[in-house]
Amino acid sequence: MNFDHSSKVQDLMAKLSTFMDTEIYPIEEHYHNLVASSTDRWQTPQLMEALKDKAKAQGLWNLFLPKEYLPHGAGLTNLEYAPLCELMGTVMFSSEVFNCSAPDTGNMEVIAKYGTQAQKDKWLLPLLNGEIRSAFAMTEPEVASSDATNIETSIENKGDHYQINGRKWYTSGAMNNNCKILIVMGKTDPSAARHEQQSQILVPLNTPGVTVVRPMAAMGYLDEPIGHAEVLFENVKVPKENLVLGEGRGFEVAQGRLGPGRIHHCMRLIGCAQRALDMTCERVENRIAFGQPLSKQQSVRESIAQMYCKIEQARLLTLKAADNMDNYGNKVAKNIIAAIKIVAPKMACEVIDEAIQIHGALGTSQDTILSATLAYARTIRLADGPDQVHMMQLGKNLVLGRNKKL
Repeated sequence: MNFDHSSKVQDLMAKLSTFMDTEIYPIEEHYHNLVASSTDRWQTPQLMEALKDKAKAQGLWNLFLPKEYLPHGAGLTNLEYAPLCELMGTVMFSSEVFNCSAPDTGNMEVIAKYGTQAQKDKWLLPLLNGEIRSAFAMTEPEVASSDATNIETSIENKGDHYQINGRKWYTSGAMNNNCKILIVMGKTDPSAARHEQQSQILVPLNTPGVTVVRPMAAMGYLDEPIGHAEVLFENVKVPKENLVLGEGRGFEVAQGRLGPGRIHHCMRLIGCAQRALDMTCERVENRIAFGQPLSKQQSVRESIAQMYCKIEQARLLTLKAADNMDNYGNKVAKNIIAAIKIVAPKMACEVIDEAIQIHGALGTSQDTILSATLAYARTIRLADGPDQVHMMQLGKNLVLGRNKKL
């Protein structure tokens, strides 16, 4: 594996870093104040559109899309995208500026990979252009949704249309006023084989029978203006042509979606952790305790050293996972993807928690990003599959793989 970035990636990193320094960091606090003071908490501030226009003009747009989707993106591999995604992860809202935010990235990949031409024309192009946002409706309150075969939402074939009934929650993105389309996971045939019962279908958010019940807080944060919604589907009629790939193919689509999505979260979390470390290094030089800067305290130095080590370990594992995905495909790379999904969120939780400890009361306040990023990192230990599921499957794969060699 080559750890040297290509000249193309180095140029993009330099452009993105300059953009963050000149356009994002200076308005970060202002952006959050606009959201907090808005009469509509789910309306994205208008300045986001101006930032998007600037990003497009500089070629910093759809950076996550691989070469098969040119000319709509930068045509990068997972490995090439990693340092860029990490940098975007240092600010909670910045990924949207470059049209690289979840769940839109995963949804765009699903429609691009599995969608019909009509689905691409109607939904993919507006998403690629950053004109609308989307949501992915999978998790349900009544079942353990980490096992997708538990999903109870029904997608019934009614001849000329499908009828959907069920309740979802933590449908990220569905609270935002610009969210126009949902990808819904449900069961079309409960009597089929375990992994052939599920299907995915495109549901416009304004379809009769779709009700956004309430926003769901994640660790006390509502994540305005994007949000995580509880959504009720009551006799929702959707055209048959909205089905993705085919009946019984939902699990297949989900697995195809989650590989890149999982590693993108890990890349962003490394950015969150790196910023927490950078903030801590600045804090300890300027904060005086017991007659000297905190940086002179041995325990503080040890904490910072440990934070650095944890970030570097997770970063290297993430890069290896990205390289494996590029060279061997997501299926072959499943073990290393599972490993990084286990390691990175836990690492970020530990590093950000230590940064809060060193910042003291300031670290728990609204005057830094630390508490919000800790909530994000902790939530990702559940999103896209909880740690325990990944550990269970990874352990099983390793044992079976070992036994096959004996």
